[in-house]
Amino acid sequence: MILVSLVAILALIRLPDNSLHVIACDVGQGDAVLVTYKTSEILIDGGPNGNVLDCLDRHLPFWDRRLEVVIMTHPQTDHYTGLIDVFKNYKVGVFVAGELDSSNQSYQVLKTLVRGSGTRVVNPTTGMKVIVSLIQLDIVWPNKTFVNDEVAYISPKNAGNVLGTYTTKLDPNEFSIVAIMSFQDFRGIFTGDIGPETEEKIIAENVLKSVNYIKIPHHGSKNGLTENFLRILNPSVAVISVGHKNSYGHPNREILDMLTKYKVKTYRTDMTGDVEIVYDGEILSKVN
Repeated sequence: MILVSLVAILALIRLPDNSLHVIACDVGQGDAVLVTYKTSEILIDGGPNGNVLDCLDRHLPFWDRRLEVVIMTHPQTDHYTGLIDVFKNYKVGVFVAGELDSSNQSYQVLKTLVRGSGTRVVNPTTGMKVIVSLIQLDIVWPNKTFVNDEVAYISPKNAGNVLGTYTTKLDPNEFSIVAIMSFQDFRGIFTGDIGPETEEKIIAENVLKSVNYIKIPHHGSKNGLTENFLRILNPSVAVISVGHKNSYGHPNREILDMLTKYKVKTYRTDMTGDVEIVYDGEILSKVN
């Protein structure tokens, strides 16, 4: 009886509310962002290790073992490695990922898991929309012209909606999936690890709009966020996903100063752990 009562109490505590939650998980030097609204969930990247599972346990009901959408911005270990554990422990409805391949053995493991899971794979390009409940993600990068110009196909060119069909000589960061999320009057942008040249290409597409929230590119690297990109987006809140005392010196002081200059409230996972931003339809606030 006591055990049943405790389970009932825990269930009530973890019942979803009517707010949008955007949680930058503390996964160390990597990216993993969980977006939830009621019983709908989107996970963007999985970080460099299994810590993402701890984050999911902290923020999802224990009985919920399904993620509606998982997005892998690009195939580098600090963004996809934790997704191996995600696919082992959760049912994934749709996996949104580019076709860029990686020679890392861990990525081959992930590809095998995705194929065996029966999850639908979607390769996004500029203009595509991903809709989950009241959440809409507008893909603003990469575009088809960029991909076709910069890759060498290792599988049939028109394969579509699969993983690992091409390679490139460019930095994989520049193939990062960039998406603007809309929920009621809230907008946020997720930027992967794009650099200045890609930001200028996105600006030239004329698809950007002002946002409330930005996930700072490339963990606050000097070669990530540009002032022009920030000025156009004009966010009120920025989150930097970064490892404590990391060897890269992230986030860079120039980036932090730029955010201060534009009066952007900035949170860092290395300083506060998980960064949870909540939007209740009127007010954007931080938990804890």
